[in-house]
Amino acid sequence: MFLGIDVGTSSVKCALLDERDALVAQSSAPLNLSRPQPGFSEQNPQDWWLATVRAVQDLPAAGRGAVRALGLSGQMHGATLLDRNDRPLRPAILWNDSRSALECQELERREPRARAITGNIVMPGFTAPKLLWVSRHEPEIFARTASVLLPKDYVRLKLTGERITDMSDASGTAWLDVGRRSWSDAMLAATGLTSAHMPQLVEGSAPAGTVLTQVANELQIGRVVVAGGGGDNAASAVGMGVISPGQAFLSLGTSGVLFVVTDQFRPNPERAAHAFCHCLPGRWHQMSVMLSAASTLDWVATLTREPHLPSLVAAAAARGLQRRSPFFLPYLSGERTPHNDPDCRGVFFGIDAQTSAADLTLAVLEGVALAFADGMDVLLESGSSVNEISVTGGGARLAYWGELLAAALNRPLTYRQGSEIGAATGAARLARLALMQEPPASICAPPPVVGIVKPDAALAELIAARRRIFVQLYQDLKSTFAEYTA
Repeated sequence: MFLGIDVGTSSVKCALLDERDALVAQSSAPLNLSRPQPGFSEQNPQDWWLATVRAVQDLPAAGRGAVRALGLSGQMHGATLLDRNDRPLRPAILWNDSRSALECQELERREPRARAITGNIVMPGFTAPKLLWVSRHEPEIFARTASVLLPKDYVRLKLTGERITDMSDASGTAWLDVGRRSWSDAMLAATGLTSAHMPQLVEGSAPAGTVLTQVANELQIGRVVVAGGGGDNAASAVGMGVISPGQAFLSLGTSGVLFVVTDQFRPNPERAAHAFCHCLPGRWHQMSVMLSAASTLDWVATLTREPHLPSLVAAAAARGLQRRSPFFLPYLSGERTPHNDPDCRGVFFGIDAQTSAADLTLAVLEGVALAFADGMDVLLESGSSVNEISVTGGGARLAYWGELLAAALNRPLTYRQGSEIGAATGAARLARLALMQEPPASICAPPPVVGIVKPDAALAELIAARRRIFVQLYQDLKSTFAEYTA
């Protein structure tokens, strides 16, 4: 057996694969999110570990006992500050925290080559500006910081006692020279840090520690090797067989991601596309990222007091998209691609006295689809080819959302078996590669297809016409957002 553990934002998920790459068991344990101030987003690192223990222990005992290797994936960018004794100094600042907008500008001022080195605009979601914020607002915490880890790598520390990360997760820190796949002394110096604060770098398919005896006893697994693993999106790509140039996937998780594999480092920072290392050697990828995707549906469910998402979406589908249906800008936590705007916020437009809960839900579903279309344009502009698109994430279970997405992107979407736990599956595959050293193509095949959604021509035409208004709404409100959040 090969165990994959995905340290997400809302839960820790586990996937257990056998030697035939078949899913034998899965489990999860919930996590809570703290928002102590507007724009802040934090979690207690110890909660990641406690949820990991619960999720692993919920797997069948026989399966745990047969585990030969373990892999990790997780939410990217989270700043976990540790003291000399590896104890967290404060709650981790997460990927969807927007407090460090001013520090992003300061970091690029301090190191004018930042975009050339990292291949990315320095954004508030990234790890480096968070440390600059801590140095300004919590100097006593910054002074005691001995090391900085990403969420999955804090779990690795608890598992193995080792401070190690992989290339894909490190790419989202703004401390990595992504083209060279090494820490950048210049970017670290601009943040007041050195390479001594950083974990060791490995490829995602390489060994990266061994489970400690005490932990092995607690989890009832062997003292097995732990793979380097990957950031959640790169690991999802491995789980879905997205490992060759032109292969792509769309993730409808808490955040939204359109991910395409590239054969070389292809940065396009001016349009807020991400250019990161893949978690396999010699591969890179581009991503368009939106900060609020499936989370917008959870939000509108709370707003309309309809907690059963299938019923909520069914009512929206029955309503049907019209030329004058309300619009929604899905920027509840600011936005990355293509705006790089931490100040923008969610907006309903076109509401009248007849607007219903179904209309609001439909606007949210379409708004996310239109934001993905914005991201697709950015990837195509930067030279990527986007061929087959597989779909993953919790939102993938909602068929009508797939119809809107296919129409907005004007491409067919492929739904695959087990796509909702793609990151944990990918982590388990990386565990196998770390142990067996097999060629990735022999292990990382796409899961079986369970359905394909082709774009409906009439719906695609309607959404394309409406998209012009969607794009203009942001442009009209851009300066107002900045004034509102000042």
